[in-house]
Amino acid sequence: MKNKAKIAVLVSGGGTNLQALIDAQRNGIIKSGEIALVVSNNSSAYALTRAENAGIKTAAVLKKECRDQADFESRILSLLSENEIDMIVLAGFMSILSADFVSHYPERIINVHPSLIPSFCGEGFYGLRVHRAALDYGVKVTGATVHYVNEIPDGGKIILQKAVNIEDGDTPEILQKRVMEQAEWKLLPQAAELVSAEIVKERTA
Repeated sequence: MKNKAKIAVLVSGGGTNLQALIDAQRNGIIKSGEIALVVSNNSSAYALTRAENAGIKTAAVLKKECRDQADFESRILSLLSENEIDMIVLAGFMSILSADFVSHYPERIINVHPSLIPSFCGEGFYGLRVHRAALDYGVKVTGATVHYVNEIPDGGKIILQKAVNIEDGDTPEILQKRVMEQAEWKLLPQAAELVSAEIVKERTA
């Protein structure tokens, strides 16, 4: 399809959610957009290798090489602009973006969070901490949420959610794996396609 939305994926670690997006693009689940750039704040992130293996352009922007948060974000914004990016997917990106950054891409940045927002979300809730909190609280159902990113951590409008059952004997690690496999890896590509299709529709209207 001509006029596909150009997607940038921001990553920090192993890139399992990025791989789900790459696979979804290959399998035609993401058909209105294409991943044009992967940016990491960690130069040794395996996600960069996954992107390179898929023939996707990569870049690393390291905080230690930047003067401050504003300089860090400015460098990322320059990369996005140079590559004519239409939308951003945060896929395990371990850096909270400022309101100023978000204002450049209103309702064009999406994030996946490993719980059913508004439970177990906000500042300090990331990675295994989310699953540990769910188990400690004793909830019987958790899941994942894809939402638009605004100036409030995990506070943007919800796009998609999927519930996942908690089972007896679950550890944070076991639960994390189940939530990824049953929810995150399915929802994130679906949401990326929804937003991409919206961008293409606006462009051709």
